[in-house]
Amino acid sequence: MSLPAGRFSYEDAFSRNLGWVTAEEQARLRGTRVSIAGLGGVGGVYLLTLARLGIGAFSIADFDTFSLANFNRQAGATVSSLDRPKLDVMIELALDINPEIDIRRFGQGVTADNVDAFLADADVYLDGLDFFAPAIRETVFTGCARRGVPATTVAPLGMGAALLNFVPGGMSFEDYFGFAGRSETEQALRFLVGLSPAMLQMGYLADPSRVNFAERRGPSTIAAVQLCSGIAAVQVLKLVLRRGEILSAPWGLHFDAYRNRLKRTWRPGGHRNPLQRLLLGIARRRLGQT
Repeated sequence: MSLPAGRFSYEDAFSRNLGWVTAEEQARLRGTRVSIAGLGGVGGVYLLTLARLGIGAFSIADFDTFSLANFNRQAGATVSSLDRPKLDVMIELALDINPEIDIRRFGQGVTADNVDAFLADADVYLDGLDFFAPAIRETVFTGCARRGVPATTVAPLGMGAALLNFVPGGMSFEDYFGFAGRSETEQALRFLVGLSPAMLQMGYLADPSRVNFAERRGPSTIAAVQLCSGIAAVQVLKLVLRRGEILSAPWGLHFDAYRNRLKRTWRPGGHRNPLQRLLLGIARRRLGQT
């Protein structure tokens, strides 16, 4: 439903943000562009959360359509959106929050051919790619490093969320995870262990058979997705406004609501760290990947 002319006011719509941000900072958020690859689990919620934060421009990429298997966690997954492109549905929802948003759409997803266009003018990149998409994830993070765009990934793990930031001049994605020359299954495992050195979620995995890296399959919860969105939105705010502590790789953060635990993680040397190598071996055995 479109608003009558003059009915929408950016200042009124986002006035309740003021206090936690100044009016000048809100104006900076209005002029910010965030690139989000993937609009499924976390990516779709990121878009809507940042729209309510007053972010004024987005570059978003997704090639998939909504299905019943998305209903447990994806913001745009409803009966009325079944079989519809995620990109179309999420754009409609975002524009229903702020009809003034400037959105660049990438309906084929992010590829090696369009990654530079996808990241053009971006102030921050948020990772919403499928967990089992290591090759294009590395391409995007490498593109961010090349263009000087800070990149944030927050993984929904169990009933918690694990954060890593990669900032210009800091440790690279490859140095931290060590994807080069590895199989896709091994890359997915390294992504999991690299994101969550504390592995807080493993203590309550009720049915390990539901995790199968070879079949690109794993369980998820909306609780974790919603936690990720709040954490990611705050990272965007701090990066754009240049205030507040930014943890960047090899530092990370893992909060687990089920375990009632918050863990600040540190893995100097990334995947080469002896503790990380040990944890990889344990995870392989625990998840049946040996």
